[in-house]
Amino acid sequence: MTELEIKTLDKGNMFDVLSNFSSQCEDALKIAEAVDLSGYDFTGIDNIVLNGLGGSAIGGDLVRGYLQYSLPVPMFINRNYSMPGFASDKTLSIISSYSGDTEETNAAFIDSLNKNCKIICITSGGKVESLAKENNLPVFKLPKGFQPRCAVGYSFFIVLKIIQKLKLAEINEKEISETIRIINDLSTVYSSQNEMNTALKIAESLKGKLPVIYSGIDVMDVVNYRWRGQICENAETLAFGNIYPEMNHNELVGWRINKDVMKNIVVIYLRDKDDNERIKLRMDITKEIYKRYSEKILEISGNSEYKLARIFEMIYLGDWISFYLAILNNVDPSEIEPIHYLKKKLSEM
Repeated sequence: MTELEIKTLDKGNMFDVLSNFSSQCEDALKIAEAVDLSGYDFTGIDNIVLNGLGGSAIGGDLVRGYLQYSLPVPMFINRNYSMPGFASDKTLSIISSYSGDTEETNAAFIDSLNKNCKIICITSGGKVESLAKENNLPVFKLPKGFQPRCAVGYSFFIVLKIIQKLKLAEINEKEISETIRIINDLSTVYSSQNEMNTALKIAESLKGKLPVIYSGIDVMDVVNYRWRGQICENAETLAFGNIYPEMNHNELVGWRINKDVMKNIVVIYLRDKDDNERIKLRMDITKEIYKRYSEKILEISGNSEYKLARIFEMIYLGDWISFYLAILNNVDPSEIEPIHYLKKKLSEM
């Protein structure tokens, strides 16, 4: 793969966005720090609902997973038009829409207002910003020019800092700085088209194959979801997957009949050193079953001592893999024509 091949296909310049991802994370922290929430009433919160879709929701998923054992109130990611039944004036409703014009999120915004929720908005503009101004609500304003799925640094770190600002959870600043340092170091590796580039190697092994991605449930479930979404959206390649231990109770039996399909499957294990010991054992045992049918099984894990850094090691690797797979598939990783078609048709009805 040459630099010219990348530039020819990468019309949205995703290569530069990925290369500069550590700078995006740093910028997100600056944006979060600049917004003063002291003039608003955020007392008495007993649950958090983050409203968003796609790239605007994944940051919330990651925060929920990262803080699931330390956050004293439940956090729910809402990908729907309406707020859940438990939403009330004790709910922190975070409206996360990069464009500000996401149909489902805007509807949930109106519902949040009707239920008297405590509301914070994260957006680059659009209807979300307008509605926030009308109702005197705080806005964390994002820079324009990003694909929403490429703005996960903003959608994660701003939500994390909101939770910290409201004293809903303690955040380890050392983990944040180490995460950004590791991303910066990995950028040099993944942006170079040579034999040291793990992302490129894995992408080459996935070309023409069907990735099936498995992981444990403790935060790697969100990384798993991100990998599948990025491979689908960037590389125009279907990717499937499931989570342990749930898949042991149903999907495991499906590895028996469709052998013509299975020969094109590459199984990817996303592991973490903090996976439950029984989950690790389940993954080890069932790997022997997959070996009977799948030509290749890849095992991938982060290396940092810090949980947050390992999460973003895996997110960052998956994003680069999806980018290189797009180039190998001879497609522009930024182009999402089927989604544009769907939105156009919906707007006509």
